[in-house]
Amino acid sequence: MKPGKKLAPFATLATLMLALTGCHRQTDPQHAAAVEAKAEQKQEARALTQKENAARDEIDQIPPPSKARYLSVHTPDGWANPFLTIHRDTVELRIIFPQTTGSQLDGGSSLLHPAAARTQTVDLRLADLPDALAAIPAYSWPYGRVVAVEESPAAQRQDRAQVRRNEESTMQMLNDLGVVVDEWNGNTTTLLH
Repeated sequence: MKPGKKLAPFATLATLMLALTGCHRQTDPQHAAAVEAKAEQKQEARALTQKENAARDEIDQIPPPSKARYLSVHTPDGWANPFLTIHRDTVELRIIFPQTTGSQLDGGSSLLHPAAARTQTVDLRLADLPDALAAIPAYSWPYGRVVAVEESPAAQRQDRAQVRRNEESTMQMLNDLGVVVDEWNGNTTTLLH
């Protein structure tokens, strides 16, 4: 046997190993996109946590809830605290401002304002909910730190699963913020701590 022939299989094997290693080191575009998406999700989660922490400081200024003041309320129109309706893609926040006759809030007017004129409704992304709740003035929390939550009664049947997932995420966020949830499902309410 010639010495060159014994090395030929080793040279071929070494070349094959280098070629495989080189192919392995090339970045797969799908893998790179998945890694980037995961990094963005982590960054969004960190930003949401920071928002929740900042909002929690503001919301902690609101007194704890008074069950005696809100457990007897059985209609959304009678609910005076913030009220959330969960939709497929958004969360609707309803705030009713209190009657302010003769105060500085309305310039000292003695006129009575109907509830509809004192109500503000805003559609939010779930990530914006902590900031929105922290921005609600303390006088719009007459029952204390409690929020009513209901699934959208107008949601389509095919959207119900997504609405339920959004509701669970919303309730978890409210719990993290230290806000008591009064869950409304049709005519019944369930208190969650």
